[in-house]
Amino acid sequence: MLRRMSRRFVGAAMAAITAVVLVLLCFLNLWNYRSVVDQLDRTLDVIAAADGRWPDFALRQPEPPRDGAAPFSGELPYMIRFFAVHYGEDGGISGVDHDFIASVSADEAAAYAAAALELGRGRGFYGGYGYLVSGDGGETSVVFLNAERELSAVRSLLITTAAVAALCLAAVFILVLLFARRAVKPYMRNLEMQKQFITNAGHELKTPLTAISTSADVLAMELEDNEWVRNIQPQSARLSKLVADLVTLSRLDEENPLPEKARFSLSDALWEAADPFAPLIRAAGRSYSQSIEDGLTLTGDRAAVQQMASILLDNALKYTPEGGKISLRAFRSGRRNIIEVSNTCEGLEDADLERLFDRFYRADKSRSGAVKGSGIGLSIAKAAAEAQGGRIRAEKKGDRIVFQITL
Repeated sequence: MLRRMSRRFVGAAMAAITAVVLVLLCFLNLWNYRSVVDQLDRTLDVIAAADGRWPDFALRQPEPPRDGAAPFSGELPYMIRFFAVHYGEDGGISGVDHDFIASVSADEAAAYAAAALELGRGRGFYGGYGYLVSGDGGETSVVFLNAERELSAVRSLLITTAAVAALCLAAVFILVLLFARRAVKPYMRNLEMQKQFITNAGHELKTPLTAISTSADVLAMELEDNEWVRNIQPQSARLSKLVADLVTLSRLDEENPLPEKARFSLSDALWEAADPFAPLIRAAGRSYSQSIEDGLTLTGDRAAVQQMASILLDNALKYTPEGGKISLRAFRSGRRNIIEVSNTCEGLEDADLERLFDRFYRADKSRSGAVKGSGIGLSIAKAAAEAQGGRIRAEKKGDRIVFQITL
């Protein structure tokens, strides 16, 4: 139990911290990328307005531009490389300006422009260059600005921040692991006190309950038709069953609730557990079918598996309307053993499925008084399945509810 609680604490803590780190990582890199792109777009706009040349006025801005961006530096023309390809009204190339770049020839510039135009976008990136397509009076110009240094800086920041985030998460994970047990220890201490109280109370209640039940049986033999005695007997039996269930549930919450695990025939165990229910189900006016695959084996606790099957069949018998159907299936799927108990069900909403395994929860409030039971049977089945490393779930299929145990 402590190990499971620690894992859940670590998982919840790491999920929250990872979400925060990822949000910060995404925000920082998106903000940096957006800033770089905005600066490149401003530069492209100025070059395009000057027909592919660097204008002198851009270097003599007396004040920041109206959009709030910083003015261009006087060193900027010596730090950038760009070229432009101009198209005439007939669609042919009317000129190529590549005086501000040495590594691109006129033919290469024309090839870049043709590829950019094929993309069909006014702005974008192509081959390490940011480009802008502009037109006036039927003429079109495609301006390219070398952005390799800026894009490399964006990638470097992304890699650096991702590495730092990964190292931070690893360090936090180690710290959370170290402090997880200490953090859940008060909660676990309360649980241990609760379990100890239930166990002690159960043992203390067994003696008076046994005395009450025995006395009621004696009175029943002497006073055969006494209605008070008839009321005491079923109620004392119900209370004894509730105490036994609470003690069982408390035991299954322990760190190692099933120490006597061994390899056994799952098929035989299920046949044995289901055998008493077949005549009871048919006598109650319900139909019953079962299909248990031969040769199923499991390393676990045979009694706990039989208890799970009995709880699910008993639950199906209680809540299946007259004329309904109940079925038991057991088969192997890959490396897992699957046990399914399904029954006809009325009035169960999908939202109730998540709460069916809560202790003392009754999905059908209108029948909670008519149906005998403590309301913790499914909780015991869930605890027993998890104690063996398995899981149990419920789903509704048409007019039937299916409980599936995976071991």
